[in-house]
Amino acid sequence: MEWFKTLLVVLQVISALAVILLVLLQQGKGADMGAAFGSGSSGSLFGASGSANFLSHTTAIFAAVFFVCTLGITWIGNKKEVSPGVLSGTVAPAPAPASAPVAPAQDPSKPAVPK
Repeated sequence: MEWFKTLLVVLQVISALAVILLVLLQQGKGADMGAAFGSGSSGSLFGASGSANFLSHTTAIFAAVFFVCTLGITWIGNKKEVSPGVLSGTVAPAPAPASAPVAPAQDPSKPAVPK
């Protein structure tokens, strides 16, 4: 289970860095006016509005991965083994009662002598 927690932490860090990078790459809503007068990205790799859609979808995917990893780490972290004890609030199992001392068996060839 420890390897799964490590995997979730690594995925969480990677997705957090990806979300930060993708948010910084996206243009704000106010940048659209400048794009209308020729300084836009109409000749870019993704087309006029393709990069915004691609970046926003990719950001949403990495954000979802981040939240799923966070929930998984929390779920794993809350599953603790409870050992019985005074401070844990559980009751330890009662010890087996000690059996009464047994008198040694008498040899049947010897007569029983009353005391």
